[in-house]
Amino acid sequence: MSDFFTDREYGPTPRHTETIGEPLWLAIQSMIELKIDAGWFGYRFPALCSDSGRQPYGCDERAFGATLVAEIPWLEWPLRRNELPQTPTILDLLEFCAMAVGEKRERSWHDFMGHYHVAWDHDAGLRAFAVEVNRLLARNGIAYEMSSAGKIRRILPDPLAQAIAHARFATGDAETDRLLEAARIKILAPKHDDRSDGLEKLWDAFERIKTLDGSDKRLGAASLLDRAARPGSKLRIAIEEEAMALTRLGNAHRIRHSEVGQEPLETALQIDFLFTRLFAFIHLLLKASDRAA
Repeated sequence: MSDFFTDREYGPTPRHTETIGEPLWLAIQSMIELKIDAGWFGYRFPALCSDSGRQPYGCDERAFGATLVAEIPWLEWPLRRNELPQTPTILDLLEFCAMAVGEKRERSWHDFMGHYHVAWDHDAGLRAFAVEVNRLLARNGIAYEMSSAGKIRRILPDPLAQAIAHARFATGDAETDRLLEAARIKILAPKHDDRSDGLEKLWDAFERIKTLDGSDKRLGAASLLDRAARPGSKLRIAIEEEAMALTRLGNAHRIRHSEVGQEPLETALQIDFLFTRLFAFIHLLLKASDRAA
């Protein structure tokens, strides 16, 4: 990761931005072009020597570009510096490059053609590429990072990240566990639709949890609340009010259903807020009843 003066003295740039702007896009383009010139994408797109048994010596830029526009049809090749793609498209481009990158290793000099025959180390190349990508994203405050597997994942707001990082569920109901785990994974996704789906699955789990202690939803919910706080206590009253408020929020917004009169959630911040609030509430109930780790 970055070790610039401002990072050391003032701390890293907050990772709140989910849109890649023009300066970062130009830097990403330059990084990719330099990797092509250095032959690092020859791991997937090798340029083959026309002499000496067609051994690889670099990157076939034509094959790289032709495959890129086929797999990411929203881009053109060569990449246009004066045309900023949508952020998800840029993230797709980074993952495409991660699949193709390899650290180039010189094997033997071919005097007649004036180049080295080479091989590639994909693991070493991917590690170096991810470090470079993540430095650019971090310095620009972008809320995404590249994993060691070359996949882009979203960096969650701190309270939400801490809540879901180590949560494990054993509710006694396989479908509820599935919904909770799917919600936990989908909220990490870069795409807005995936995160919305994650919130929907969390709300489905919330409704299902109310019946874990019995078939009657009202009695089952009361039983869970009683385990979370002593019956009659002020906290127990507050927790019940929170349960009712969350139910109203789910009914008023287009989360699980698309009925007339329900309002859609308009921003990623709203999705994160509601997910954090509901996840914390569900985790409290399940933890109190020994159904979560």
